[in-house]
Amino acid sequence: MAEIVLGVGYKKPVRVIVRLFDEQITKREGIPGRIRAWTNSSSIVALRSGLEGDFTHYEIRVTKARTDEEALKKYLEDYPDLVCAEEGEDQWCIQVPPSDKELKEEHHEAFDALTKIIRLPEVWHAEGSDFQDKIINVEKLFQAMIQYKASDVHLTAGLKPIFRIDNDARFSDIMQSFSGSQIRTLIRRTAPPGFYDEFEEFKQTSYSYHQAGMGYSRVSAFLKNGAPHCTFRYLPEKIPSFEDLNVPAQQMQTIASTPRGLILITGMTGSGKTTTMAALLDWINAHKALHILTIENPVEFVHANKKSIVSQRNIGTDVRSFSEAVTGALRHDPDVILIGEMRDPDTIRAAINAAATGHLVISTLHSNTSYEVINRVVSFFDPIERDLVRLQLRDCLRGVICQRLVPKVGGGRVPALEFLFNDIKPINDAILKGDTDAIRVGMQQTISHSMLFEQYLLKMFKEGVVKLEDAREMSTDVSVFDQMRMGTYAVPRLDSIKGG
Repeated sequence: MAEIVLGVGYKKPVRVIVRLFDEQITKREGIPGRIRAWTNSSSIVALRSGLEGDFTHYEIRVTKARTDEEALKKYLEDYPDLVCAEEGEDQWCIQVPPSDKELKEEHHEAFDALTKIIRLPEVWHAEGSDFQDKIINVEKLFQAMIQYKASDVHLTAGLKPIFRIDNDARFSDIMQSFSGSQIRTLIRRTAPPGFYDEFEEFKQTSYSYHQAGMGYSRVSAFLKNGAPHCTFRYLPEKIPSFEDLNVPAQQMQTIASTPRGLILITGMTGSGKTTTMAALLDWINAHKALHILTIENPVEFVHANKKSIVSQRNIGTDVRSFSEAVTGALRHDPDVILIGEMRDPDTIRAAINAAATGHLVISTLHSNTSYEVINRVVSFFDPIERDLVRLQLRDCLRGVICQRLVPKVGGGRVPALEFLFNDIKPINDAILKGDTDAIRVGMQQTISHSMLFEQYLLKMFKEGVVKLEDAREMSTDVSVFDQMRMGTYAVPRLDSIKGG
Protein backbone atom coordinates (compact mmCIF):
# COMPACT_ATOMS: atom_id res chain seq x y z
CA MET A 1 0.00 0.00 0.00
CA ALA A 2 1.96 3.01 -1.29
CA GLU A 3 1.64 6.39 0.39
CA ILE A 4 1.41 9.40 -1.93
CA VAL A 5 1.90 13.12 -1.34
CA LEU A 6 -0.32 15.37 -3.41
CA GLY A 7 -0.87 19.10 -3.68
CA VAL A 8 -4.56 19.76 -4.38
CA GLY A 9 -4.78 23.55 -4.08
CA TYR A 10 -7.05 25.56 -1.80
CA LYS A 11 -10.85 25.87 -1.59
CA LYS A 12 -11.65 22.66 -3.42
CA PRO A 13 -14.71 20.60 -2.40
CA VAL A 14 -14.00 17.41 -0.48
CA ARG A 15 -15.41 15.31 -3.35
CA VAL A 16 -12.95 16.92 -5.78
CA ILE A 17 -10.02 16.38 -3.42
CA VAL A 18 -10.94 12.70 -2.99
CA ARG A 19 -11.32 12.32 -6.76
CA LEU A 20 -7.76 13.62 -7.21
CA PHE A 21 -6.50 11.08 -4.66
CA ASP A 22 -8.49 8.35 -6.40
CA GLU A 23 -6.94 9.10 -9.80
CA GLN A 24 -3.39 8.97 -8.44
CA ILE A 25 -3.90 5.87 -6.29
CA THR A 26 -5.65 4.00 -9.13
CA LYS A 27 -2.70 4.69 -11.43
CA ARG A 28 -0.29 3.25 -8.89
CA GLU A 29 -2.18 0.52 -7.03
CA GLY A 30 -5.51 -0.08 -8.73
CA ILE A 31 -9.03 0.98 -7.77
CA PRO A 32 -9.33 1.50 -3.96
CA GLY A 33 -12.49 0.79 -2.01
CA ARG A 34 -11.26 3.09 0.75
CA ILE A 35 -9.10 6.20 0.74
CA ARG A 36 -7.52 7.80 3.78
CA ALA A 37 -5.89 11.22 3.48
CA TRP A 38 -4.31 13.24 6.26
CA THR A 39 -2.32 16.30 7.30
CA ASN A 40 -1.32 17.60 10.73
CA SER A 41 -4.67 19.36 11.10
CA SER A 42 -7.15 17.39 8.99
CA SER A 43 -8.09 13.96 7.69
CA ILE A 44 -10.53 12.51 5.16
CA VAL A 45 -11.80 8.95 4.87
CA ALA A 46 -13.84 8.04 1.78
CA LEU A 47 -15.60 4.69 1.21
CA ARG A 48 -17.32 3.01 -1.71
CA SER A 49 -18.68 -0.46 -2.35
CA GLY A 50 -18.04 -2.74 -5.29
CA LEU A 51 -14.96 -0.78 -6.46
CA GLU A 52 -17.19 0.95 -9.01
CA GLY A 53 -18.61 4.44 -9.31
CA ASP A 54 -18.20 7.34 -6.93
CA PHE A 55 -17.52 7.20 -3.22
CA THR A 56 -20.65 6.89 -1.09
CA HIS A 57 -19.52 7.91 2.41
CA TYR A 58 -17.10 10.55 3.64
CA GLU A 59 -15.72 11.35 7.07
CA ILE A 60 -13.88 14.63 7.54
CA ARG A 61 -11.95 15.47 10.70
CA VAL A 62 -10.64 19.01 11.07
CA THR A 63 -9.20 20.95 14.01
CA LYS A 64 -11.27 23.76 15.45
CA ALA A 65 -8.48 26.17 14.57
CA ARG A 66 -9.31 25.62 10.89
CA THR A 67 -13.08 25.89 11.38
CA ASP A 68 -15.52 28.83 11.46
CA GLU A 69 -17.50 27.39 14.37
CA GLU A 70 -20.51 29.72 14.15
CA ALA A 71 -20.82 29.07 10.43
CA LEU A 72 -20.44 25.32 11.02
CA LYS A 73 -23.27 25.25 13.58
CA LYS A 74 -25.56 27.15 11.21
CA TYR A 75 -24.49 24.76 8.42
CA LEU A 76 -25.56 21.80 10.53
CA GLU A 77 -28.94 23.43 11.12
CA ASP A 78 -29.37 24.00 7.36
CA TYR A 79 -28.55 20.35 6.47
CA PRO A 80 -29.87 18.31 9.42
CA ASP A 81 -30.63 15.15 7.42
CA LEU A 82 -27.65 15.29 5.08
CA VAL A 83 -24.78 15.80 7.51
CA CYS A 84 -23.80 14.31 10.84
CA ALA A 85 -21.25 16.10 13.04
CA GLU A 86 -19.61 15.31 16.37
CA GLU A 87 -17.70 17.91 18.35
CA GLY A 88 -14.56 16.80 20.15
CA GLU A 89 -12.21 18.61 22.49
CA ASP A 90 -10.13 20.18 19.74
CA GLN A 91 -11.69 18.95 16.47
CA TRP A 92 -14.88 18.31 14.56
CA CYS A 93 -15.81 14.99 12.97
CA ILE A 94 -18.25 15.41 10.07
CA GLN A 95 -19.93 12.59 8.12
CA VAL A 96 -21.57 13.10 4.75
CA PRO A 97 -24.02 11.45 4.51
CA PRO A 98 -24.71 10.03 8.00
CA SER A 99 -23.64 6.37 8.22
CA ASP A 100 -27.23 5.12 7.98
CA LYS A 101 -28.03 7.14 4.84
CA GLU A 102 -27.13 6.81 1.15
CA LEU A 103 -25.35 9.51 -0.84
CA LYS A 104 -27.77 11.42 -3.07
CA GLU A 105 -27.64 14.41 -5.40
CA GLU A 106 -28.57 16.87 -2.63
CA HIS A 107 -25.40 15.91 -0.74
CA HIS A 108 -23.33 17.62 -3.44
CA GLU A 109 -24.72 21.00 -2.38
CA ALA A 110 -23.90 20.17 1.24
CA PHE A 111 -20.32 19.32 0.24
CA ASP A 112 -19.87 22.59 -1.63
CA ALA A 113 -21.20 24.59 1.31
CA LEU A 114 -18.86 22.78 3.72
CA THR A 115 -15.84 23.97 1.73
CA LYS A 116 -16.63 27.58 2.71
CA ILE A 117 -16.69 26.76 6.41
CA ILE A 118 -13.58 24.61 6.97
CA ARG A 119 -10.15 25.58 5.66
CA LEU A 120 -8.68 22.40 4.21
CA PRO A 121 -4.88 22.27 3.65
CA GLU A 122 -3.26 22.34 0.22
CA VAL A 123 -0.82 19.40 0.59
CA TRP A 124 -1.99 15.96 1.71
CA HIS A 125 -0.64 12.49 2.35
CA ALA A 126 -2.97 9.73 1.15
CA GLU A 127 -3.19 5.97 0.78
CA GLY A 128 -5.72 3.53 -0.59
CA SER A 129 -6.94 0.21 0.76
CA ASP A 130 -9.63 -2.42 0.19
CA PHE A 131 -8.35 -3.09 -3.32
CA GLN A 132 -9.50 -5.94 -5.54
CA ASP A 133 -7.94 -9.07 -4.07
CA LYS A 134 -9.37 -11.88 -6.18
CA ILE A 135 -6.64 -14.36 -7.20
CA ILE A 136 -5.42 -13.82 -10.77
CA ASN A 137 -6.02 -16.91 -12.90
CA VAL A 138 -2.61 -17.68 -14.46
CA GLU A 139 -4.07 -20.33 -16.74
CA LYS A 140 -6.36 -17.71 -18.32
CA LEU A 141 -3.37 -15.44 -18.90
CA PHE A 142 -1.62 -18.22 -20.81
CA GLN A 143 -4.80 -19.04 -22.73
CA ALA A 144 -5.08 -15.38 -23.73
CA MET A 145 -1.41 -15.20 -24.83
CA ILE A 146 -1.89 -18.30 -26.97
CA GLN A 147 -5.21 -17.08 -28.38
CA TYR A 148 -3.87 -13.61 -29.22
CA LYS A 149 -0.51 -15.03 -30.39
CA ALA A 150 1.09 -12.59 -27.99
CA SER A 151 4.77 -12.64 -27.15
CA ASP A 152 4.25 -10.93 -23.77
CA VAL A 153 1.59 -9.78 -21.35
CA HIS A 154 2.14 -6.82 -19.01
CA LEU A 155 0.28 -6.59 -15.71
CA THR A 156 0.35 -3.16 -14.11
CA ALA A 157 -1.78 -1.81 -11.29
CA GLY A 158 -4.94 0.01 -12.32
CA LEU A 159 -4.86 -1.08 -15.96
CA LYS A 160 -6.25 -3.99 -17.92
CA PRO A 161 -3.63 -6.53 -19.05
CA ILE A 162 -1.56 -5.31 -21.98
CA PHE A 163 -0.61 -7.89 -24.63
CA ARG A 164 2.26 -7.45 -27.07
CA ILE A 165 0.97 -8.70 -30.42
CA ASP A 166 3.15 -8.33 -33.54
CA ASN A 167 5.23 -5.84 -31.51
CA ASP A 168 2.21 -3.63 -30.75
CA ALA A 169 1.06 -3.18 -27.13
CA ARG A 170 -2.70 -3.73 -26.96
CA PHE A 171 -5.05 -3.48 -23.98
CA SER A 172 -7.31 -6.45 -23.36
CA ASP A 173 -10.93 -5.69 -24.21
CA ILE A 174 -12.36 -8.53 -22.13
CA MET A 175 -10.22 -8.77 -18.97
CA GLN A 176 -10.59 -6.53 -15.94
CA SER A 177 -7.89 -4.31 -14.45
CA PHE A 178 -5.80 -5.68 -11.59
CA SER A 179 -4.71 -4.10 -8.34
CA GLY A 180 -1.15 -3.91 -7.04
CA SER A 181 -2.20 -6.32 -4.28
CA GLN A 182 -3.33 -8.89 -6.85
CA ILE A 183 -0.10 -8.56 -8.83
CA ARG A 184 2.04 -8.92 -5.69
CA THR A 185 0.14 -12.06 -4.78
CA LEU A 186 0.66 -13.38 -8.31
CA ILE A 187 4.43 -12.82 -8.07
CA ARG A 188 4.52 -14.52 -4.67
CA ARG A 189 2.56 -17.53 -6.03
CA THR A 190 4.59 -18.03 -9.20
CA ALA A 191 8.11 -17.23 -7.98
CA PRO A 192 10.44 -20.12 -7.05
CA PRO A 193 11.80 -20.16 -3.48
CA GLY A 194 13.99 -17.14 -2.77
CA PHE A 195 12.91 -15.07 -5.76
CA TYR A 196 10.06 -13.24 -4.00
CA ASP A 197 12.53 -12.38 -1.23
CA GLU A 198 14.82 -11.00 -3.93
CA PHE A 199 11.90 -8.95 -5.27
CA GLU A 200 11.21 -7.55 -1.81
CA GLU A 201 14.86 -6.72 -1.15
CA PHE A 202 16.03 -5.44 -4.54
CA LYS A 203 12.65 -4.28 -5.94
CA GLN A 204 13.02 -6.50 -9.01
CA THR A 205 13.47 -10.13 -9.97
CA SER A 206 13.32 -12.46 -12.96
CA TYR A 207 12.46 -16.15 -13.02
CA SER A 208 10.99 -18.95 -15.11
CA TYR A 209 7.43 -20.25 -14.67
CA HIS A 210 5.81 -23.35 -16.18
CA GLN A 211 2.07 -23.66 -16.86
CA ALA A 212 1.77 -27.39 -17.50
CA GLY A 213 0.38 -28.28 -20.91
CA MET A 214 0.45 -24.67 -22.10
CA GLY A 215 3.97 -23.31 -22.00
CA TYR A 216 6.75 -21.67 -20.08
CA SER A 217 7.28 -18.03 -19.32
CA ARG A 218 10.13 -15.76 -18.39
CA VAL A 219 8.64 -13.59 -15.67
CA SER A 220 10.07 -10.16 -14.93
CA ALA A 221 8.77 -8.26 -11.90
CA PHE A 222 9.73 -4.82 -10.66
CA LEU A 223 8.38 -1.82 -8.79
CA LYS A 224 7.32 1.51 -10.31
CA ASN A 225 6.05 4.33 -8.12
CA GLY A 226 5.97 1.81 -5.29
CA ALA A 227 3.58 -0.56 -7.10
CA PRO A 228 4.43 -3.87 -8.79
CA HIS A 229 4.62 -4.44 -12.55
CA CYS A 230 4.86 -8.00 -13.85
CA THR A 231 5.62 -9.20 -17.39
CA PHE A 232 5.14 -12.75 -18.67
CA ARG A 233 7.00 -13.64 -21.88
CA TYR A 234 5.39 -16.66 -23.52
CA LEU A 235 7.56 -19.64 -24.47
CA PRO A 236 5.93 -22.78 -25.92
CA GLU A 237 6.59 -26.18 -24.39
CA LYS A 238 7.53 -27.56 -27.81
CA ILE A 239 10.70 -25.93 -29.05
CA PRO A 240 10.06 -24.64 -32.59
CA SER A 241 12.02 -26.10 -35.49
CA PHE A 242 13.79 -24.09 -38.17
CA GLU A 243 10.76 -24.67 -40.41
CA ASP A 244 8.41 -23.43 -37.68
CA LEU A 245 10.44 -20.23 -37.41
CA ASN A 246 10.60 -19.69 -41.20
CA VAL A 247 14.40 -19.59 -41.14
CA PRO A 248 16.59 -21.31 -43.78
CA ALA A 249 17.23 -24.82 -42.48
CA GLN A 250 20.35 -25.42 -44.57
CA GLN A 251 22.28 -22.43 -43.24
CA MET A 252 21.07 -23.07 -39.69
CA GLN A 253 22.15 -26.71 -39.85
CA THR A 254 25.54 -25.63 -41.15
CA ILE A 255 25.95 -23.40 -38.11
CA ALA A 256 24.63 -26.07 -35.73
CA SER A 257 27.11 -28.58 -37.19
CA THR A 258 30.08 -26.41 -36.25
CA PRO A 259 32.24 -28.57 -33.96
CA ARG A 260 33.95 -25.78 -32.03
CA GLY A 261 34.32 -22.03 -31.82
CA LEU A 262 31.99 -19.12 -31.04
CA ILE A 263 28.52 -18.64 -32.57
CA LEU A 264 26.65 -15.42 -31.77
CA ILE A 265 22.95 -14.73 -32.31
CA THR A 266 22.34 -11.01 -32.29
CA GLY A 267 19.62 -8.45 -32.79
CA MET A 268 17.73 -5.85 -30.83
CA THR A 269 15.47 -6.58 -27.84
CA GLY A 270 12.39 -8.57 -28.85
CA SER A 271 13.83 -9.76 -32.17
CA GLY A 272 13.53 -13.47 -31.31
CA LYS A 273 17.16 -14.23 -30.45
CA THR A 274 16.26 -16.59 -27.60
CA THR A 275 13.85 -18.60 -29.76
CA THR A 276 16.37 -18.97 -32.59
CA MET A 277 19.06 -20.04 -30.14
CA ALA A 278 16.68 -22.62 -28.64
CA ALA A 279 15.91 -24.04 -32.12
CA LEU A 280 19.62 -24.25 -32.89
CA LEU A 281 20.30 -26.07 -29.62
CA ASP A 282 17.34 -28.41 -30.15
CA TRP A 283 18.74 -29.46 -33.56
CA ILE A 284 22.10 -30.26 -31.96
CA ASN A 285 20.32 -32.15 -29.18
CA ALA A 286 18.38 -34.24 -31.70
CA HIS A 287 21.27 -35.01 -34.10
CA LYS A 288 24.45 -35.26 -32.00
CA ALA A 289 25.49 -37.34 -28.99
CA LEU A 290 27.07 -34.60 -26.87
CA HIS A 291 26.91 -32.97 -23.45
CA ILE A 292 25.17 -29.61 -23.77
CA LEU A 293 25.49 -27.19 -20.86
CA THR A 294 23.30 -24.07 -20.75
CA ILE A 295 23.79 -21.06 -18.45
CA GLU A 296 20.76 -18.80 -18.33
CA ASN A 297 19.13 -16.07 -16.23
CA PRO A 298 16.53 -17.43 -15.96
CA VAL A 299 16.23 -20.78 -17.78
CA GLU A 300 13.68 -20.16 -20.54
CA PHE A 301 13.11 -22.97 -23.07
CA VAL A 302 13.38 -26.32 -21.28
CA HIS A 303 15.25 -28.98 -23.28
CA ALA A 304 14.58 -32.69 -22.75
CA ASN A 305 17.45 -35.12 -23.30
CA LYS A 306 17.31 -36.51 -26.84
CA LYS A 307 20.47 -37.79 -28.48
CA SER A 308 22.47 -35.45 -26.23
CA ILE A 309 22.51 -34.86 -22.49
CA VAL A 310 21.33 -31.35 -21.64
CA SER A 311 22.30 -29.70 -18.31
CA GLN A 312 20.56 -26.37 -17.74
CA ARG A 313 21.88 -24.09 -15.00
CA ASN A 314 20.01 -21.09 -13.63
CA ILE A 315 21.88 -18.01 -12.40
CA GLY A 316 20.98 -17.41 -8.78
CA THR A 317 19.86 -20.92 -7.86
CA ASP A 318 22.53 -23.12 -9.49
CA VAL A 319 25.45 -20.71 -9.77
CA ARG A 320 26.15 -17.12 -8.74
CA SER A 321 27.13 -15.45 -12.03
CA PHE A 322 27.57 -16.02 -15.76
CA SER A 323 31.35 -15.65 -15.63
CA GLU A 324 31.67 -18.15 -12.74
CA ALA A 325 29.39 -20.60 -14.55
CA VAL A 326 31.31 -20.38 -17.84
CA THR A 327 34.68 -20.72 -16.11
CA GLY A 328 33.41 -23.67 -14.08
CA ALA A 329 31.79 -25.25 -17.14
CA LEU A 330 35.17 -26.30 -18.51
CA ARG A 331 35.40 -28.82 -15.65
CA HIS A 332 31.97 -30.34 -16.39
CA ASP A 333 32.98 -32.09 -19.62
CA PRO A 334 30.73 -30.08 -21.96
CA ASP A 335 30.87 -30.19 -25.75
CA VAL A 336 28.47 -27.28 -26.23
CA ILE A 337 28.08 -24.32 -23.87
CA LEU A 338 25.10 -22.03 -24.29
CA ILE A 339 25.29 -18.67 -22.53
CA GLY A 340 21.98 -16.82 -22.27
CA GLU A 341 23.57 -13.42 -22.83
CA MET A 342 27.07 -11.97 -22.93
CA ARG A 343 26.61 -8.84 -20.87
CA ASP A 344 29.95 -8.06 -19.19
CA PRO A 345 33.71 -8.38 -19.87
CA ASP A 346 34.21 -11.34 -17.51
CA THR A 347 31.50 -13.41 -19.21
CA ILE A 348 32.75 -12.52 -22.69
CA ARG A 349 36.34 -13.31 -21.75
CA ALA A 350 35.30 -16.69 -20.31
CA ALA A 351 33.20 -17.46 -23.40
CA ILE A 352 36.07 -16.67 -25.77
CA ASN A 353 38.45 -18.80 -23.71
CA ALA A 354 35.98 -21.70 -23.76
CA ALA A 355 35.61 -21.41 -27.54
CA ALA A 356 39.39 -21.25 -27.95
CA THR A 357 39.86 -24.49 -25.99
CA GLY A 358 37.79 -26.60 -28.36
CA HIS A 359 34.20 -26.12 -27.19
CA LEU A 360 31.26 -24.86 -29.24
CA VAL A 361 29.97 -21.75 -27.45
CA ILE A 362 26.62 -20.23 -28.45
CA SER A 363 25.41 -16.94 -27.02
CA THR A 364 23.41 -13.79 -27.73
CA LEU A 365 24.34 -10.14 -27.94
CA HIS A 366 22.51 -6.92 -28.72
CA SER A 367 23.59 -5.63 -32.11
CA ASN A 368 21.82 -4.09 -35.12
CA THR A 369 23.93 -5.85 -37.78
CA SER A 370 26.22 -8.86 -37.84
CA TYR A 371 29.30 -6.94 -38.95
CA GLU A 372 29.02 -4.52 -36.01
CA VAL A 373 29.38 -7.40 -33.56
CA ILE A 374 33.19 -7.34 -33.45
CA ASN A 375 33.37 -3.74 -32.31
CA ARG A 376 30.39 -4.30 -30.01
CA VAL A 377 32.24 -7.13 -28.22
CA VAL A 378 35.52 -5.23 -28.15
CA SER A 379 33.80 -2.15 -26.66
CA PHE A 380 33.27 -4.04 -23.38
CA PHE A 381 37.03 -4.09 -22.76
CA ASP A 382 39.62 -1.51 -21.78
CA PRO A 383 41.64 -0.12 -24.73
CA ILE A 384 44.76 -1.98 -23.62
CA GLU A 385 42.94 -5.34 -24.06
CA ARG A 386 41.18 -4.70 -27.35
CA ASP A 387 43.88 -5.86 -29.75
CA LEU A 388 44.11 -9.19 -27.92
CA VAL A 389 40.30 -9.61 -27.97
CA ARG A 390 40.18 -8.96 -31.73
CA LEU A 391 42.96 -11.52 -32.22
CA GLN A 392 40.99 -14.10 -30.18
CA LEU A 393 37.78 -13.34 -32.11
CA ARG A 394 39.59 -13.77 -35.41
CA ASP A 395 40.64 -17.24 -34.35
CA CYS A 396 37.50 -18.50 -32.58
CA LEU A 397 34.50 -16.71 -34.10
CA ARG A 398 32.76 -19.04 -36.56
CA GLY A 399 29.59 -17.18 -37.35
CA VAL A 400 27.09 -14.48 -36.43
CA ILE A 401 23.34 -14.54 -37.04
CA CYS A 402 21.65 -11.16 -36.76
CA GLN A 403 17.88 -10.99 -37.01
CA ARG A 404 14.98 -8.57 -37.27
CA LEU A 405 11.27 -9.37 -37.16
CA VAL A 406 9.38 -8.12 -40.23
CA PRO A 407 5.58 -7.86 -40.67
CA LYS A 408 4.40 -10.84 -42.70
CA VAL A 409 1.89 -10.69 -45.54
CA GLY A 410 -1.39 -11.92 -44.07
CA GLY A 411 -0.46 -11.08 -40.46
CA GLY A 412 2.16 -11.99 -37.91
CA ARG A 413 5.89 -11.44 -38.19
CA VAL A 414 8.73 -13.40 -39.78
CA PRO A 415 12.48 -13.16 -39.05
CA ALA A 416 14.82 -11.58 -41.56
CA LEU A 417 18.36 -12.88 -41.08
CA GLU A 418 21.86 -11.68 -41.79
CA PHE A 419 24.64 -14.27 -41.78
CA LEU A 420 28.29 -13.51 -41.14
CA PHE A 421 30.55 -16.52 -41.64
CA ASN A 422 34.20 -16.18 -40.77
CA ASP A 423 35.03 -18.37 -43.77
CA ILE A 424 37.36 -16.32 -46.01
CA LYS A 425 40.65 -14.53 -45.38
CA PRO A 426 39.35 -10.98 -46.10
CA ILE A 427 36.74 -11.35 -43.36
CA ASN A 428 39.32 -12.92 -41.06
CA ASP A 429 41.72 -10.03 -41.63
CA ALA A 430 38.97 -7.43 -41.19
CA ILE A 431 37.98 -8.93 -37.83
CA LEU A 432 41.57 -8.57 -36.63
CA LYS A 433 41.57 -4.91 -37.67
CA GLY A 434 38.08 -4.25 -36.32
CA ASP A 435 37.21 -2.81 -39.74
CA THR A 436 33.41 -2.93 -40.00
CA ASP A 437 33.32 -1.72 -43.61
CA ALA A 438 35.82 -4.36 -44.70
CA ILE A 439 33.79 -7.09 -42.96
CA ARG A 440 30.65 -5.97 -44.84
CA VAL A 441 32.52 -6.01 -48.16
CA GLY A 442 33.96 -9.45 -47.39
CA MET A 443 30.47 -10.77 -46.62
CA GLN A 444 29.35 -9.91 -50.16
CA GLN A 445 32.04 -11.92 -51.93
CA THR A 446 30.69 -15.00 -53.70
CA ILE A 447 33.26 -17.26 -52.05
CA SER A 448 31.77 -16.51 -48.62
CA HIS A 449 28.54 -18.10 -47.39
CA SER A 450 27.62 -14.83 -45.65
CA MET A 451 24.46 -12.89 -46.54
CA LEU A 452 23.39 -9.28 -45.91
CA PHE A 453 19.97 -8.26 -44.63
CA GLU A 454 19.26 -6.63 -48.00
CA GLN A 455 19.81 -9.92 -49.85
CA TYR A 456 17.61 -11.86 -47.43
CA LEU A 457 14.83 -9.24 -47.49
CA LEU A 458 14.85 -9.14 -51.29
CA LYS A 459 14.48 -12.92 -51.36
CA MET A 460 11.50 -12.75 -48.96
CA PHE A 461 9.88 -9.98 -51.03
CA LYS A 462 10.23 -11.95 -54.26
CA GLU A 463 8.67 -14.97 -52.56
CA GLY A 464 5.70 -12.85 -51.46
CA VAL A 465 6.42 -13.30 -47.76
CA VAL A 466 6.81 -9.57 -46.97
CA LYS A 467 5.63 -6.35 -48.58
CA LEU A 468 8.01 -4.10 -50.46
CA GLU A 469 7.62 -1.17 -48.06
CA ASP A 470 8.36 -3.40 -45.05
CA ALA A 471 11.41 -4.93 -46.75
CA ARG A 472 12.75 -1.46 -47.54
CA GLU A 473 12.05 -0.21 -44.01
CA MET A 474 13.90 -3.13 -42.40
CA SER A 475 16.95 -2.85 -44.69
CA THR A 476 20.16 -1.49 -43.21
CA ASP A 477 20.83 0.49 -46.42
CA VAL A 478 17.69 1.18 -48.46
CA SER A 479 19.69 2.31 -51.50
CA VAL A 480 21.51 -1.05 -51.58
CA PHE A 481 18.17 -2.90 -51.38
CA ASP A 482 16.71 -0.80 -54.21
CA GLN A 483 19.75 -1.37 -56.42
CA MET A 484 19.59 -5.12 -55.74
CA ARG A 485 15.88 -5.13 -56.61
CA MET A 486 16.52 -3.31 -59.91
CA GLY A 487 19.55 -5.45 -60.74
CA THR A 488 21.96 -2.51 -60.80
CA TYR A 489 23.89 -3.26 -57.63
CA ALA A 490 27.61 -3.93 -58.04
CA VAL A 491 29.31 -5.90 -55.27
CA PRO A 492 32.20 -3.83 -53.89
CA ARG A 493 35.67 -5.09 -54.78
CA LEU A 494 37.92 -6.18 -51.95
CA ASP A 495 40.50 -3.60 -52.93
CA SER A 496 37.88 -0.82 -52.65
CA ILE A 497 38.50 -0.71 -48.91
CA LYS A 498 42.28 -0.75 -49.30
CA GLY A 499 42.04 2.00 -51.89
CA GLY A 500 40.04 4.10 -49.43
